[in-house]
Amino acid sequence: MKAKDPICSFCGRRKSESLMLISGLDGHICDQCADQAQKIVEKELGGSANANNIDGAPTRSVGGSSQEGGNKRLPKPAELKAFLDQYVIGQDQAKKTLSVSVYNHYKRLNSKKNAIPGDVEIEKSNILMIGETGTGKTLMAKTLAKILDVPFCIADATVLTEAGYVGEDVESIISRLLQVANYKPELAERGIIYLDEMDKIARKGDNASITRDVSGEGVQQGLLKILEGTLAHVAPEGGRKHPDQKYIKVDTTNILFICGGAFDGIEKIISRRVQKQAVGFKSSHNKEIQDKKLLSLVAPSDLRSFGLIPELIGRLPILTALEPLDKDTLKLILTDPKNALIKQYQHLFALDKINLEFDAAAIDYIAEIAFENKLGARGLRGICESILQDFMYEGPSAKSKNALTITRAIAEEKWNRADSQKYA
Repeated sequence: MKAKDPICSFCGRRKSESLMLISGLDGHICDQCADQAQKIVEKELGGSANANNIDGAPTRSVGGSSQEGGNKRLPKPAELKAFLDQYVIGQDQAKKTLSVSVYNHYKRLNSKKNAIPGDVEIEKSNILMIGETGTGKTLMAKTLAKILDVPFCIADATVLTEAGYVGEDVESIISRLLQVANYKPELAERGIIYLDEMDKIARKGDNASITRDVSGEGVQQGLLKILEGTLAHVAPEGGRKHPDQKYIKVDTTNILFICGGAFDGIEKIISRRVQKQAVGFKSSHNKEIQDKKLLSLVAPSDLRSFGLIPELIGRLPILTALEPLDKDTLKLILTDPKNALIKQYQHLFALDKINLEFDAAAIDYIAEIAFENKLGARGLRGICESILQDFMYEGPSAKSKNALTITRAIAEEKWNRADSQKYA
């Protein structure tokens, strides 16, 4: 005889009709009734909800109105930029663009709650950031998510393939955000996704491919609906799709996508376009164009020449470029931000009761190496590790805990020794 299909003791749903059925001593409860019970408990306790409020209240997500019992208001663009300034050095124009875009996005979500039929409907504006490696693209997106206190995840476009091929489907991006949001679609639908390495899915040539480009143009086409807004069916555990799997429905209309990429070589495309506009001028004018920061002149036509399809470019209307880092900026990155690299190492040594200091000449030297090798901000940590490795090895075992000052001479000696060993 076939075993009886258990049912929820509250609503009567069968196990096959629910995502999850929790069994108790004398009954069962489905996932939907459990969520409803959580709402009732939070309401009865006067809004002392935990950080994972299911209704998207400001304890977990920006944008809750005062009627919902929320106490966190949406920061203004100037406040968002001031917060970014504490963690990201330079890139003022990119920070302004990002702050305004994020503010407008969550202002749009708030207005939708109180919208009257017939009102103007504001559409979503996703963002594309272009800049060399180590200029702060990922850091800016992470920092914004921190102040807004919304679900945030980083996805890598290089692992995505066209549906049906080995690799990850585009829906796996939503699955990662859902995991961060504790599998609550209401929270995930107000989140931010940072999609990195967008330049790696560019079409290999300007002409349409006659063969399948399963990790390039195929992925771009797969991203179109998700970026614009669609009802995605996401596997709960983030695996590949199977016919017998239960799915969680997530509406991507209100998810903000921030895309980033180095777009290595796009400067040549921009230069050719700008030089064409300068035909007939003297060579000095051409030199002036060359001396400009070409990335700041990037246009949608350049992205198309690079290999992005027009449909994808249209779904990323806000375009901002990050400036390459110069020596002075790299020096400030070492010392000024809240979580500056020098401060991190000082704290690390302080745990062993060693007072670590860097003199100004040593900081100059570290910045010079990173600048000459075009390593960006990320490369600074590797340089510091090479210089401090011997001290980190010997320091904890030393009997006397003394102050340690890194001078330029010490930095040069340690770096040159590490460099010579790598290429010996």
